[in-house]
Amino acid sequence: MRTILILLLYLCSTTIAAQESQYEQMKQSLDEHSLPLVNMIVDIGKVNKHTFVAGEIEIADFHRRTDPSSLTVRYDCKYRLRGRTALAKRKKAYAVKLFDETGEDLDANIFGIRNENSWILDAMSIDRIRMRNRICFDVWNEIDRTPYDTKYDNRNGTKGVFVEVFINGTYQGLYCMTDKVDRKLLGLKKAKVEGDGAVSIRGILYKGYNWKKGVDLLSYNEASTDIVTWNAFELDYPEDYPSIYTWQPLMDLIDFCSDVTPDEVFVDEYQDYFYLSNLIDFVVFANAMYIRDHLYYNTFLSVIDINLAHRFLLTPWDMDTSLGGDFNGAYHDEVVNVDRFARRAGPFNRLGTQNIDGFNDLLAAKWKEYSETLFSCDSIARRLDHYAEQFTVSGAWERERAKWNGNPVPLMESIYDELEYVKDWYAKNYDNLCDQYGSNAIDIIHSDENPSSHSGIYTLDGRKFEGNVMQKGIYIVNGKKVVVK
Repeated sequence: MRTILILLLYLCSTTIAAQESQYEQMKQSLDEHSLPLVNMIVDIGKVNKHTFVAGEIEIADFHRRTDPSSLTVRYDCKYRLRGRTALAKRKKAYAVKLFDETGEDLDANIFGIRNENSWILDAMSIDRIRMRNRICFDVWNEIDRTPYDTKYDNRNGTKGVFVEVFINGTYQGLYCMTDKVDRKLLGLKKAKVEGDGAVSIRGILYKGYNWKKGVDLLSYNEASTDIVTWNAFELDYPEDYPSIYTWQPLMDLIDFCSDVTPDEVFVDEYQDYFYLSNLIDFVVFANAMYIRDHLYYNTFLSVIDINLAHRFLLTPWDMDTSLGGDFNGAYHDEVVNVDRFARRAGPFNRLGTQNIDGFNDLLAAKWKEYSETLFSCDSIARRLDHYAEQFTVSGAWERERAKWNGNPVPLMESIYDELEYVKDWYAKNYDNLCDQYGSNAIDIIHSDENPSSHSGIYTLDGRKFEGNVMQKGIYIVNGKKVVVK
């Protein structure tokens, strides 16, 4: 009798264990090496591109970065599919919106990134190393900041944490959970609804989403302004109020960059339309990582308040086609031509070809400034290895490969083997950039003599020096890099 009872207890416990989902099993074995686990609880068959579907999300994190008092947090949320070409892939990307018991937006500081209700689960399905976009944003966030104060440390790009995702307890793969480039991150002024119901448009956020006319900021077709897409751009904010008022700032920008504007007017006014330091950062960054589908496709353009100014800030997006990778996940081992934007997009066509205000010299100086630090081969290799170690010691890479190898791209048994290609490619592109930017012959001159009497003096962020006495620092003087002691 005792033997039968033991056998029944064993069979019962085995059945219960078998009924435990993959998510619950992995949650029980979380340790300091584990990536956070994200369980999407939703009728997945109803999740689509156009409307949000209600569900729940549970996040288990050994390091308790969301709630220090609990291993897991759980929120009501809504899900929607993300992407365009990515929609055709079996491994889907998702938009997540948190809400409270009343149905209102709920901000949560997930992984300590920021208080936000809208999040992204990035599938990275065409990226053979599953980290290109994250690496690029990590580097960009160290190079470029918003030239005005924001609540989020002047950040001009996303932050993210790699996670393993489950759908209703079933393993789905390796993802990156990130915040969004949105109005709140960039500190854009919110639209105001007046007492009579009229809407006052203030902050504007556009995103280039295809290669139609207008994507080069040089011309556009007449098109309807009462929808959220116009020529090559979509209205990301305020998406609820598409109108001539929300699209006119972009029309004005394209008109300014086009041949309609005489060269002398362009030279005098281009810094009223752009932040020069942001333009310089964007070009050098995009060339260093060779992000192939910029510009302005996969680029955000924003203005804090169109009632006060029309100065646009550039923010990159969706950088899977970088670091020797192609749009379909294939290898693209060509190196970059530093003049590529000057050949095909405003305002770079004039800034570069005419070297306005020493623009090309400023690009070369920016490359030299970072070539031995952020853009060095060792620095990029360390970033790659850092994430590869996370993937490996957590077991996430092994599980990802078992789930998605060959669908749609091949995944090597060891991610370090794939990284060898990336590192080799980056070293070639690095040498290429040193050669191309070095052709500007900008030397570092250490001088105790204050050269403020010279004309054509700029700070490294592209601002023209107007004073009489130069303080200690680094300047561009007549095309040469000068260190003032």
